[in-house]
Amino acid sequence: MEVCCPYFDPDFENYNERINGPRVSVDNEACDRCTVVKVDSLDRQGLLLEVVQVLTDMDLFISKSYISSDAGWFMDVFHVKDQLGSKVTDRRVISYIQQAVGVRRGLQSAGEVKACYENSVKTESASEHTAIEMIGTNRPGLFSEISAVLAEQRCNVVEAHAWSHNACLACVAYVSDESTSACINDPNRLATIEDHLSTVLQPATVPDNDHRGVKTCFLDCSSSPSGTERRLHQLMLANRDFDESPGPSSPSFSSMSMDSSTEEGRRTVVSIDSCEEKGYSVVNVECMDRPKLMFDIVCTLTDLQYVVFHASITSHGPSAYQEYYIRHIDGYMLDTPDERLEVSRCLEAAIERRVCEACTTKRPSGVRLELCAENTAGLLPYVTRILREYGLTVARADIASEGGKTRNVFYVQDISGKEVDMEAVEAMMRELEPLALQVKNELTMPPRRGLHPSGREGEGFSFFSLLRSQLERLSIASYRHD
Repeated sequence: MEVCCPYFDPDFENYNERINGPRVSVDNEACDRCTVVKVDSLDRQGLLLEVVQVLTDMDLFISKSYISSDAGWFMDVFHVKDQLGSKVTDRRVISYIQQAVGVRRGLQSAGEVKACYENSVKTESASEHTAIEMIGTNRPGLFSEISAVLAEQRCNVVEAHAWSHNACLACVAYVSDESTSACINDPNRLATIEDHLSTVLQPATVPDNDHRGVKTCFLDCSSSPSGTERRLHQLMLANRDFDESPGPSSPSFSSMSMDSSTEEGRRTVVSIDSCEEKGYSVVNVECMDRPKLMFDIVCTLTDLQYVVFHASITSHGPSAYQEYYIRHIDGYMLDTPDERLEVSRCLEAAIERRVCEACTTKRPSGVRLELCAENTAGLLPYVTRILREYGLTVARADIASEGGKTRNVFYVQDISGKEVDMEAVEAMMRELEPLALQVKNELTMPPRRGLHPSGREGEGFSFFSLLRSQLERLSIASYRHD
């Protein structure tokens, strides 16, 4: 006898996503000064972060956003600009946003979406290199020592990103073999590299029984710039960089920048309230506006296992005001003062880790240096050694290679914690000739044409009013106010 079994369509699991999957519209007509990106979709965990990551990968600045994901439906509106403060008009960028946000399981691969915009990843293919992540207690000259170890082990640094905050340094580096330019796969060689890096990362002033911050490992390569930055956030968070420094160390670039900007009223303020009737914890953030601010906050909330149900993001002049209505992934609110304090400190740390990008004080305690040169194996250790000889330490670094050239961006500060001596910097630049090292301290935030600072005008905004006027907000007329 034949046995009949019920038939299950293998695509049935994705049926809802096929019908109600992300619908993305990119509108350049609705707003005079911004491009409006609207996303409607069946809600699922992590979708907000995915959307923000796509916008971040395209180096777009989010000046305003409204988030709503109640009742199983996800509706987001983002007002974005490019790096020049203009609307997004590049059709490749628009196509990439629409397709990348619209990726659904089993319908498109990430590679197919990436192909729609050939420059979406600005560095060489990371899959051809070995990725190393490092975390340790920061000290003056540590990044220079890491560069020297990699050079001694015949590793060419193709790409690297390093952050320092509160006596903690995290680094993700993509390296290749110096002689073959190929990925390093030999287990013995990898073990030797890890051993030497662990020795350098091990703090000399911390007791032997406290090495929780010392870690090196090899990992799968990420082709997404925001993926690497999220990993840096995770490394710093796991190492509790939001805690006070355990011992004497020089202040980080970011903490110095925040202290120096206090006079201008731009210090980061994070507060957490309760919305008992709706069962939400309300996170309010007020700080200096800058690129990737929303990504840093959403990334941290996600890694802390919190879900964002509603949010409102606005900018007024140089200041940003962000409001998030959240619950833990298990459904509960932030009930205790200790929970609120820890989440507040985690968010403050996430904001301050890269605040040096927007250091615009008249007498900056740090300097941004940029060097573009041929991609040679010994360039990075040579330059960082010269920086250390002139009393400078790297607080943050971004190294990327493309087309045989490497672009090195260093955020440096004086080893003693004082203001950087610009005469010493000029002498160092002369020593590095013919390498064209440039000092760039200009603001990296997009210009805000037509915007007038309105003080604390937006501070009284509440998401309850947004919910009451949701239908009006979704109309085209509401987009015309930026």
